[in-house]
Amino acid sequence: MNKAIAVMAVSILFSGAIGLSQAAGNARAGKTKSASCAGCHGDNGNSIAPMFPRMAGQHASYLGKQLSDFKNHSRADQAMEAMAAPLSEQDIEDISAFYATQKIKFENKAGDRYLDADKEVQVSEELSNAGKTLYLSGNTETGVPACTACHGPTGAGNAPAGFPALKGQFGAYIAKTLNDYKTGARSNDPEAMMQTIAKRMTENEIHAVSAHIANLR
Repeated sequence: MNKAIAVMAVSILFSGAIGLSQAAGNARAGKTKSASCAGCHGDNGNSIAPMFPRMAGQHASYLGKQLSDFKNHSRADQAMEAMAAPLSEQDIEDISAFYATQKIKFENKAGDRYLDADKEVQVSEELSNAGKTLYLSGNTETGVPACTACHGPTGAGNAPAGFPALKGQFGAYIAKTLNDYKTGARSNDPEAMMQTIAKRMTENEIHAVSAHIANLR
């Protein structure tokens, strides 16, 4: 991790910890309130559609921020902005708490395919291995830091810092997310950390690291 990104990470760590201490969601209430989410995100947050993220097991602090950002239009997505609009702060905390208590179902396998911008990507062992190197070590020549610095070696993330868990997500969704950060379509990352990183990544690097993340357990 280069110095600038390291400073941002420390700053986010403390701000995230403060936000987490203020959250108090009711998972049981959240189960009822999340009923309308199942159409896209699946039963108990286990989406079966590659372009929709799996919510199960995700950190409540991260989920709460995303729902709040959709509600206040800091994160753009027409469908999610409409879904989040009527939610109260308590609703957001309850829904986030519910999904955080669910277990993610690992169904991705090497050899899977996914579409990225209408291009079929084969999640091969070779591609996944290239992604593993980038995930663990980064690219010092282009200033891309190792993903492990924030998301951990197994993709478990860092709840106090607000860094999401990545393990079990679809490669297609990870690739879309990185491309959205790269183009600026998504810009709700603290201190523009992910935007800075994604802009330094090549298309092949995005495909490779997405393939590796899809097989993290």
